[in-house]
Amino acid sequence: MLSAAIVGASGYSGQETLDRVLSHPELELISLGSDSLAGQPGSTLDLRLARVDGSVPGFVSNAEALASGADVVFLCLGHEEAAALVPPASGVVVDLSGAHRLADSAAYERWYGFSHPRADELADWCYAIPELTPPTGRLIANPGCYATAALLALAPVADLVDPASVAVDGKSGISGAGRALKSTSHAGAVLDNVSPYKVGAHQHAAEIERALGYPVSFCPHVVPVRRGLVATCFVRPTGDGVRERIESTYAGSDTVAVLPEGVAPEIARVRGTDAAEIGVFEDRATGRAIVICAIDNLGKGAAGQAVQNANLALGLPETAGLSLTGVLV
Repeated sequence: MLSAAIVGASGYSGQETLDRVLSHPELELISLGSDSLAGQPGSTLDLRLARVDGSVPGFVSNAEALASGADVVFLCLGHEEAAALVPPASGVVVDLSGAHRLADSAAYERWYGFSHPRADELADWCYAIPELTPPTGRLIANPGCYATAALLALAPVADLVDPASVAVDGKSGISGAGRALKSTSHAGAVLDNVSPYKVGAHQHAAEIERALGYPVSFCPHVVPVRRGLVATCFVRPTGDGVRERIESTYAGSDTVAVLPEGVAPEIARVRGTDAAEIGVFEDRATGRAIVICAIDNLGKGAAGQAVQNANLALGLPETAGLSLTGVLV
């Protein structure tokens, strides 16, 4: 068994990562970090953890979890906090924040609103979407949820479309905003509503541009569901073969399913899993292609992908610990 530690386990991404580590056949959790819960039992986070006999250690500080010597450390912290951390000298580190997703340090002020405190170390981190760009080192920047869905849809055909035509409409459940309370995540702001936010200024646009090699027009929305995300991508092909390229890219994938013609992805089928669905359509009115990707923002968009990346970096089966099957209601 390889050892795992979670830093910042009290947030949504930390709890989802914990869930997957506990069900992982090759990982043993040795340290659970949270500055707000340090000294308390693991069941403080969720009473259901009391039923996991002996598998959940008590909470320690984030600094102690980071220094635990684990074979893999999952960083589930805010962007600025993660950016300031010194990674352990050995072992795999998977950062679920945005602190290491951009290669250009100057971009952090524009997209995240802070100056990166360890800018000279950004080149040490690889940006990894397992199906497209698997991890190449031990320090791994886990992609954002919107970026994951958009890139799964667009990266295979990046050279088959007019870059100036690409527009992405993203819709995510409220859990994408994190556990911290915000006025925009109150029930009164979310229920019976669809809210565009960070219009033209969302930080995941920078990730998409880095991976595709050109910028896209991107607008995210909050929808009144707990979890799940859909990215609808509009592109103008410069030739034939969009569906064929996407199908060939994911032909051997256990995590990404390209749906038959005429079938659209749905949040309901991916919610609670670490899988993705992609649908490819032609717009009869304009000749554009519409590529749609659905994922769970906390699964394939966060914790599931983090574990998938860790598996590859550790030489383990890629889907170990992931939830990919089931008929959910």
